[in-house]
Amino acid sequence: MVMFLMAACVAMFGLAITAMAFGAATRDSRRPSDAVLEPRLALPKSDFFIDDAAPRPSPQPLAVDALLLQIEGHVRLEQAAAESFVDAPTSQSLHSRTASPLMN
Repeated sequence: MVMFLMAACVAMFGLAITAMAFGAATRDSRRPSDAVLEPRLALPKSDFFIDDAAPRPSPQPLAVDALLLQIEGHVRLEQAAAESFVDAPTSQSLHSRTASPLMN
């Protein structure tokens, strides 16, 4: 009986050591404080001629209808470009820039 208890204690001790070693091996090496920080905008140097105030949004927001019209115009231009490429595919027409004001 004593031998059985000793074997059980040694087995439990070995299990505890194995569990600690496994926990240490699978733990993330980074600490929560070392986590990736959110990128922030760099503020310009405070000089005499620079205003440190944040940029203000435009006073009059653009109407939804105007945005929809711009998007529809852009889609029409892209569809026309795709149709012209399908009709006469050339490498020149493939690499030409779009006429849409929404694209750079």
